[in-house]
Amino acid sequence: MTLVSSKPIFNKSIKTKASLGVAVLVTSLSFQAQATTFTLSNWVPPTHFVTTDILNVWAEQVQTATEGRVKIRMLPKPVGTPAQHWELARKGIVDITWGNFTYEPDRFKSIWFAEMPFNGEDVEASSVALWDTYETYLAGNPTYAGVKMLGVGSLGPGVINHGSKAIVSSEDIANQKIRMGGPIQKRLIEELGAVPIAAPATKAYELLAGQVLDGSLHTLESVVNFRLTDQLSHHTLIPGGFYDGTFFLVMNEGKWKRLSAADQATVMSVSGKVFSRLWGQTFQREIDQAYAQLREEGHQFSQPTEEFMAKIGSVRQQMIQDWAAEHDSYGIEQPLEMLDYYRQRYTDLSK
Repeated sequence: MTLVSSKPIFNKSIKTKASLGVAVLVTSLSFQAQATTFTLSNWVPPTHFVTTDILNVWAEQVQTATEGRVKIRMLPKPVGTPAQHWELARKGIVDITWGNFTYEPDRFKSIWFAEMPFNGEDVEASSVALWDTYETYLAGNPTYAGVKMLGVGSLGPGVINHGSKAIVSSEDIANQKIRMGGPIQKRLIEELGAVPIAAPATKAYELLAGQVLDGSLHTLESVVNFRLTDQLSHHTLIPGGFYDGTFFLVMNEGKWKRLSAADQATVMSVSGKVFSRLWGQTFQREIDQAYAQLREEGHQFSQPTEEFMAKIGSVRQQMIQDWAAEHDSYGIEQPLEMLDYYRQRYTDLSK
């Protein structure tokens, strides 16, 4: 007779599986405990393409590249005004911010070279060229201390937009009230004989509807995304762009240093030049789509006369000379060398 043990024959297996389950749980909890989450303050709406197609994409890339060890949590609303976002990161009020260098023009005068007329129409090339120039000439500049630069980007070629007529000559623009932002745009408008009206792009609709403005400086994507298509029907495309804008993505330096060297390297593998390329490609797509939409809606596109181009060029040259002459104030020994480097990188990168 075969004796059958009264003890369950699977006890050992069950204990083994339970031990494995505990080990997996402990490992999972340990991994979660090691994950570092950084806050990001974003001042455009959650549906804006900068949010959906740049910031969210980059945050996902960071999390994937670090295998979940580094995560980015976008705050539900901005902590401060757009112009405050550099300081919000530098002071550690939030971990990561993005913004427009033009919002603090005196502070970031060293980067004015990338906002002058005729800088180019390829936004990916100008964005990557700006990153290369930052790394080569500006990374050690005291102006940029207190943060880790994670990426930069360009706005794209600025356009002269008007509500009722084509602006193709000095005579056309004379005495026209034009919305602008920043000192470079202001000087261009003044030197060309128009009346500059300082106002954020978000106020353009109201000012145009109230006939406070005759025209407004924007890229084509801004005309569409700020819903100005009914107010601005004439667009003067300046070869190389009438002006440009520059942007940053930064992290508080102290928070950055808390990451391991390995995780810092991994984060930068999807930041820096990679982020600048993502930024430029996205803005280029939006500009191209806006151009097609405005064409389809019957908007008028014009080219400047030779006389007007020469006048813009003359103003540009004087602005560059004046900017270079003040190089001591922003700590760059060879500003024209930096400008030449940027222009060469753009040429090398452009299509």
